[in-house]
Amino acid sequence: MGKLIVIEGIDGSGKSTQYRLLCKRLEDEGRGFKRITFPRYGEPSSALIKMYLNGEFGGDPDSVNAYAASSFFAVDRYASFIQDWRGYYESGGTVLTDRYTTSNAIHQGAKLPPDRRGRFFKWLYDYEFNLMRLPAPDLVVYMDIDAGLSARRLALRQAETGSGGDIHEADLGFLEKCAQSGGQAADLLGWKRIKCAEGERERGVEEIHREIYDYVAG
Repeated sequence: MGKLIVIEGIDGSGKSTQYRLLCKRLEDEGRGFKRITFPRYGEPSSALIKMYLNGEFGGDPDSVNAYAASSFFAVDRYASFIQDWRGYYESGGTVLTDRYTTSNAIHQGAKLPPDRRGRFFKWLYDYEFNLMRLPAPDLVVYMDIDAGLSARRLALRQAETGSGGDIHEADLGFLEKCAQSGGQAADLLGWKRIKCAEGERERGVEEIHREIYDYVAG
């Protein structure tokens, strides 16, 4: 089998920026790997995800329970694995993903009280990695950010692009719960935390990139 590395974080954490930087550096170094981003909005398997995030099942995240919503995202991952990268991975290739099952732990776990999240994480990993037989990640790099800083970044991004957020991004209370759920998941599931700020100082993009690279390339 190959190796599966996940870059993860709540909305506004800078996760996608760090994913792109890491991919570019690995490509520049001639390291062979396959890049994947979830959800795959351009594919039919993401239909229920788009309906959910666009508010067609209800205008707030809690309109769809954690277990049902997790299934929407899991189906898209399953289709991706079967259609796109199973052969590469099973032949020993390295796969680098922007989001994975770990995003369900963060965003769907946020819908549950803290004392029920551990049971949900266990169900989620069993559902996707044992029952659906998707690969479990070898390394999860978690962008650890305060919800307040994340919200400010999202507001700036939306102002610059003139776009509104989905039902996850538009709810500050939900964003705070995602940060809490992400922290719990990181502790319980052994993710590598990357601090996005040190006290009042927001860490620079390149500084964070160097730390992530050391984890991945080490």
